[in-house]
This record gives sequence, structure tokens and C-alpha cells, in this order.
Amino acid sequence: MSNYFQYFKHSIAAYKLPLKFDYPFYYEPSPIAKLACQEVQEYLENQTDFDHNFGLKDDYSTTPIGKMFGVLVVRNKMGEIGYLAAVSGKLANTNQHKVFVPPVFDMLNKNGFFLEQEERLNEINRILKKIETDQNYIQLKANFHQFEIDSKLKIEQSKQILKVNKKDRKTQRETILHTLSQQDAPSFEEDLIKQSLRDKYEFRKLNEEIEAERKQFLSKINNFEDEINALKEERKIKSNSLQNQLFDQYQFINKFKQKKGLLAIFEKTAFQQPPAAAGECAAPKLLQHAFLNELEPICMAEFWWGDSPKSEVRKHQHYYPACTGKCEPILGHMLEGIELNENLLLKQNSNVEKLEILYQDVDLVVINKPEEFLSVPGIEIKDSVYLRIKQQFPMATGPVIVHRLDMSTSGILVLALNKDSHKILQQQFIKRKVKKRYIALLDGNVKDNEGIIDLPLRVDLEDRPRQMVCYEYGKTAQTKYEVIKRKDEKTLIYFYPITGRTHQLRVHASHRLGLNTPIIGDDLYGTKSHRLHLHAESLEFTHPRTKEIIKFQADPNFNL
Repeated sequence: MSNYFQYFKHSIAAYKLPLKFDYPFYYEPSPIAKLACQEVQEYLENQTDFDHNFGLKDDYSTTPIGKMFGVLVVRNKMGEIGYLAAVSGKLANTNQHKVFVPPVFDMLNKNGFFLEQEERLNEINRILKKIETDQNYIQLKANFHQFEIDSKLKIEQSKQILKVNKKDRKTQRETILHTLSQQDAPSFEEDLIKQSLRDKYEFRKLNEEIEAERKQFLSKINNFEDEINALKEERKIKSNSLQNQLFDQYQFINKFKQKKGLLAIFEKTAFQQPPAAAGECAAPKLLQHAFLNELEPICMAEFWWGDSPKSEVRKHQHYYPACTGKCEPILGHMLEGIELNENLLLKQNSNVEKLEILYQDVDLVVINKPEEFLSVPGIEIKDSVYLRIKQQFPMATGPVIVHRLDMSTSGILVLALNKDSHKILQQQFIKRKVKKRYIALLDGNVKDNEGIIDLPLRVDLEDRPRQMVCYEYGKTAQTKYEVIKRKDEKTLIYFYPITGRTHQLRVHASHRLGLNTPIIGDDLYGTKSHRLHLHAESLEFTHPRTKEIIKFQADPNFNL
């Protein structure tokens, strides 16, 4: 039996085991999986097996780093129910722990190839840094830069002298040459030609001297840069070789004991190559250990423990599904032959018999979109606002959709019924001429009564469709907010989006640098509920034909 198989410390007599394994990228953990998480959290609170700063105590000696942990409830060959636990990535600079299952491949093994080759790469980096920070090299480049500036100035000045002398010779020809006798004129012209040739010679000589000095500079600089480039090329070759050698070590199995490596798993994905740290997450570690040790997977759960990261939204003790970028291709292989619950991401509100129309005329229609209903058709789900409007208004022309609301968000949508109206309305949104107000119910008390959140956003490439805060590559995202009231540790709030980024209000509400208070029912950035409590309540714009300002309001089906 596996040394990492753990019996429940609490009684599980009253717990029902799930009949199917959860769809790992969107699910609510089962009660027995939550119990396993609770026991792992009790261990984390009291353990003395390792030293790691999760940021939960006033410890400023090291940088706090929160971690994702996972559990897998399993049945062993004797029919006993227990669980495995794992941590994503390394913990306390090691992959070997008393409680957490080992990785698929331990790159931190002191006797393994990875650390040895990584040390060579580190040595190359140290040599590179030494060369690149060599004061002789730095001064040489600075001198060369100044030489180029001075040379350009000298050439420009020489050109001006050539121009002035040429003009002067032209003037002499025009004013003096015709006054000279036939005997003196040829001699005078010859002297002017000599002056011209001398000027050209001096200019050519200056350029040759500059070029000779430039070559001397470049020769000295190239002595450094040839070594730098050679080291960089060696680093690139060794790094690629090490990466491919590393990929070969990650061989994942499923219940049929079929092996598949990282390169084969990712070759048909959008990445084509495995992303960094693929296979190091908790989920594949847990399933790998279960299959290797004849343990039957029953259900799983993953939770965040510790300080929130600066970019992604991660809350202490909150549950999160497996990531899509790194884990989805791997788990697609590992879960072959295991019956899964349905993917609830492909299930939307089935109670929408008819869209609620707030206003309509020959140019546009305004609706109150229900929650959990798509604005436009998806890859799997075709039913949507767009489809319904096209069916209800068969004479509509043009793109129809002017703006969108997230599937989970309810509220006011305006749709154009002809091309001209679409163009005019869309320009109002692009130029931010439309006034929008959302109402949301937040899971906690917001400190300030009003303010502006300014956090740039971009998609999390490793976990779509999640968005993350990114000051380097993110797009500007700004939201004005105004608290309506607070009650029972909840906050009813108005949001006025200044920009319109994907998931902007959800991230700005939940992120620790925003309000640090997620919207109730936010299954991506908070805690799942019967709905996302976010509603586009008010919309004001200029009518494309009459040019009148029109305003619409629709109350949400939630309150405080």
C-alpha cells in the first residue's frame, strides 16, 4: 500500500461517495473531499515537518508565498476509503514530504541530471553577468557611443565647410573670372579646381580616419560580445536540451496504465510545446500516484493556502478547479476511462422561454438579459441573445450585437436592427459616450464609500478564461464604485465601468489590490452560489436616428 494513503481522522460514516468523478475544470467539491481538505488544513496549521512562509503570520524574514494544495479521495484494493494529498510545485525547496505525494519526476533529486545541468546553466549566467558588467566593457561601449556622436558632428561640420567653400568658389567664378585676362583665367580656374579636390580629399581622409577608429572600437567590443554571444548560444542549446530531456521524464499514466509524455500530450494543443511547470500541479501528481498504487480515484478538491499572489485572484482556503492551460491536456489523458460528471460550463439557464424586451423600434431593441445566458453563440452552446433576436426580428440586418455581458451577468443589453444603427451605437461604446451602471452584492464589507479601481488586466494564458492583473502587458482597466449599503457582512454596491475589459468588475471586486471583496456567486474569483450577483442595471445612450438621450433601467433579482 502507498505510504501516502491517509485514513480519515474524522468519521466518514455519514458521507455518501460520489457516483462519478467531478469534471475537474468546473465543479463544487463533494462533502467528503472538503473533509479531506479540512484535515490537510489542520495539518498545515500544526505541522513541524517543514518551514515555509505562507504569509499567514507576521513573518517578514522571507517572502510570503501562498500555495495550491489538492486532495484525492481514493479506495484501496481492500475497499477502504482514504485520501492522498499533494502540493502544486515545490514546497520549502523540496519535492519530498511526509504527507504530500511525490511529483511525477523529481527534478530536485540531488543525484539527478537536472540539478547538474542546471548548475552549468547557472554557471553560464554567472559568467555572462560578469562579462556584461565588466567596467572595461561598459566604459568601452560608452566611449564608442560618444565617439559616434562626435564623429557625426565632425562629418556634419566638414560637409558644411565643403558647402561654404563650394559656394565661395562659385561666387569667385561669377565675380572674378570674367575680369581676368586670357592668360590669367586658366591659372585661376585651375587653382579653384585644386581647392575643390583638396576639400574632397580632406573630407575623404576624415571619413577614413573615423572609419579606422570605429573598426578599432568595434574590434575591442566584439572581443567581449563574441564571448557573450557564444555563451548565450551555448545556454540556449543546453537549455533546450535540458527542457526536452525533462519533458521525456514526465510520463503520465491512466487507469489502463497507458503512458503518455508531455511532448505527445501537448503537440496538438495551441501551445504545441508544454508550458513551464506542466505536470507540477497537484491534480496530475495525485492521479499519477493513485494509478501507480492501484488506488481508485473517487473525487478531488484543490484549495489555496496562504497569501494571495500579486497577479491572480487566489483567496486563503478557497476552492479552485484545475487550471486549463497546463492541466487540461494532461488530465484529458489521465482520466480516460473514468466516468465524469457533466461539464457545467456547457450548461446555461434552461428557464429562459422568452427574452424580456424593455424597448423596441425600427432601429434597436433593448432587453433585460437573464443570468447564465450567453450574449452570443459559443462553441458548444448555440442558444443566445443573438440567436433569439435573429429569430424574433428576421428582418434585422447587420451584426446586431453592439456590446456583450458575461454569460453569468444579467442586465440591460442594446441590440441594433440595422447596419446604420449598429455603426452609430458601436461608436458610442468605443468613444465611451454610453453611461453604464452595474449593481453587485459583495461577500464582505467594503471599507470606503466610493473610489476608483485602476488595475490593468490581461487573460491568464495558463488558465483561460480567468483574467489577471498585469502591469507589464495588461490593458488599462478602470472602475468607479459607490457603496449603496452594508448589512450582515455584505455590501450592495454600484459599479461604473470606465473601460470595458473582460471580467473587469469581477476581478476589480475580488483582487486584493482592488476591493478584496468578491461578488457573491463568482465561481471564478470568489465562491460559487446559485447565481453571480452582478447586474447591468442602467444604460444611457443617444438614439441613432432621433439623436435623443434615452435611458433604461432594470432592477436585479437580488438585494440586500
